[in-house]
Parts: sequence; structure tokens; C-alpha cells
Amino acid sequence: MKPANSVLSSYGTTIFEVMSGLAQQYGAVNLGQGTPEGLEPQDIIDCAARHMTSGPHQYPSMFGVPELRQAIAAHDQAYYGVDLDWRSEVMITSGATEALADCLFGLIEPGDEVVLFEPLYDSYLPIIRRAGGIPKLVRLTPPEWAIPDQELAAAFSDRTKLVVINTPANPCAKVFTRAELTRIAELATAHDAIVLCDEVYEHLVFDGLEHVPVMTLPGMRERCVRIGSFGKVFSITNWKVGYIVASPVLMQAIAKTHQFITFTTPAATQQAVAWGLQNRDDYVRGLAIQLSVRRDQLSTGLAALGFRPLVAQGTYFLSADFSALSTLPDSEFCQYLVREVGVATVPISAFYVDRPGLDVPRSTIRFCFAKTPQAIDTALERLAKLRV
Repeated sequence: MKPANSVLSSYGTTIFEVMSGLAQQYGAVNLGQGTPEGLEPQDIIDCAARHMTSGPHQYPSMFGVPELRQAIAAHDQAYYGVDLDWRSEVMITSGATEALADCLFGLIEPGDEVVLFEPLYDSYLPIIRRAGGIPKLVRLTPPEWAIPDQELAAAFSDRTKLVVINTPANPCAKVFTRAELTRIAELATAHDAIVLCDEVYEHLVFDGLEHVPVMTLPGMRERCVRIGSFGKVFSITNWKVGYIVASPVLMQAIAKTHQFITFTTPAATQQAVAWGLQNRDDYVRGLAIQLSVRRDQLSTGLAALGFRPLVAQGTYFLSADFSALSTLPDSEFCQYLVREVGVATVPISAFYVDRPGLDVPRSTIRFCFAKTPQAIDTALERLAKLRV
């Protein structure tokens, strides 16, 4: 047979699937994949069950059920002061990854350049390249994850079509500051580029820091696309309910892609998420407090064992430098941990692209702390026995 698509076939299995598979195989505590434990709101789950039983059981609108789109518009007004027309500026997707695909396939023409920040979520590059886009990477490195301004400015050109910003950022847990986002917005405006904002961890910001949607910055309302995820908002990742907020002009192009990928999302889960937005604001506002306690539990424990935890400003994730414990590269160290110690983590190098003249960080690994306190304690007990 003739070969499959050369772009997508060139990528291996996602690191999350690999490490979770190894965790299951070796009975390891899985601190690799970002799957929350013990945080799911039972009343929202019960609401989904009621809607699953009562129906309707046929396709909802490809844009999503009105109740959820209205609830998202109310949410963005309450949290960010953004006025949305829910009919033309809000669309529901089957998870945020589908939302990303809709946006990237819908907005990129072959030869368009796309500015991204690495380390970066692993679905960005395959989709951009399959759409014919040319990635222009700006490298952030531990421990500060600071944006190098000269490299940032050099990444833009007259061919720049999109800028992808993930804040709070997976995997490095960086929350981009208002000043950093303003600088990016200025460059995007100067080069007439669209800004695609992956904000799935919007409510998981710690220590009094501020999540700033780029859409709220001066002059950015019409050139921004904002992506959110209720898997992250309500700790229900397997429901795969995401959403896109964009101006009508941008939404028209994105919606035409969505209709040919998933078309629509199960109505029962949409209705349950809408109920959650309308009735469980206490959960939305309280989740970051719960997670910050678990972050501190993991960070304190790792530091006591000789790791050097990095600052985790948001998300589910805490990175730690292990160079005082081992000279192995991060990928081999993660393999050792899952096979011999019984703890699954993820190497930070998996989120970088090898490029000539640039070193990839190889002494930092990522832990997920959205786990039960008992699971974190068990992982720390096992890590205390590591010998490399």
C-alpha cells in the first residue's frame, strides 16, 4: 500500500499515553498525565446522568446548546468584563484539542508562519505542519521561563499569520504577565497576526497572580481567539467539552472546520456543564485553593528528597530539577522512575524541538499534583528510596 500522511506519521505516540501505559504496566503512581483525582463535582455528574436519561438523544446544534453558550458569555462577562454575543461568538467543541485543530486548520494557509513558545503542548506542531504552516519557535528555559525579547521580535515577519499563547502554560506552569502579553499583542498587531489563546487552565492560577485573557487587552478583541476546557474547569477530563470564543469573522472560518471534524458534542454533558457554570461558581473559584495545597505538599516533599522544585504559578504541573540526584538525561530518568521506583513522570525535553545551536533542557521533569493527597504521599515515599 502507499504510505500514510508523512507529517502525522512522523510523530510517535504522545508522551502522556506512553508514560500512562508504563504506569499501568508497572503499578506506578501516575504523576505524569494531567488527570485529576478526587476533585470531580458529584452534583455536576448527577446532572449529566439525568440529561443522559431524559434526552434529547439526537444531534444538538453544531455551535452547541444555547444554555451552555449563554453560560459561557455570562462567565466571560463576570470574570473578564468581555461582552459576547453568544449566538455568533461562542462555539462548543469536543474538547480543547479539537478546538485547537478547528482554529489551526481553519485559519492557516500553506506557507503561513505561526509563532509559538516552547516548551509547548504536543498537539500544536503536528496540526500546524499538517495545515501547511511554518512554526517559528521562541524558546523559554528553566528555571525562570523568561521570554527573550530579541528572539521574540525576530520570530515575527510579514508572513506571520498566527501567534499561539498558552497561559497558564503546560508544561512549565508559567502564568504570562500583563506586560509580557502586551508585548506579544503589540508585535501581533504590528504584523497583522491573529492571536490564538489556549487558556484551558484559566482558573488554575496560584499565589494571588492574575490570569489576563489577551482578548481583554487594548485593540485585541477582534484579532483574538480564546479556547477553554471544562475538563479543566470541573476536573472531568473524559467528558471532552471545550469551547471557542472569537469575533464573528474569525468564528465563521473556524466553524466551517468544526463542522467537518466532530460537528457536535453530546448534549447531556453540555447541559451539565451549563448547570455547573450557573450553580457552582464556588467550585470554580475554590479549585485553585485545593490544588495549591497539593502543589505545596508535592513541592515540599520533593525538596526534602534532593529535587529542586521550580515555581509553579498555575496549571496542574510542577517541574523539578533532578541534577543533584542523577546525571541521566530526563527521558532515561523518567523511565527509571516508572520501572524501578514506581512513580510516573514526564520529561520536559519531550516538549521541545531539537534545533541546531540550542540546548534542550534535560535535567527537569514534570509532575502532576492534581492527585489525591494519599497518592502524592505514596509517590514521595517511593521516591525516597530511589538510587540512581
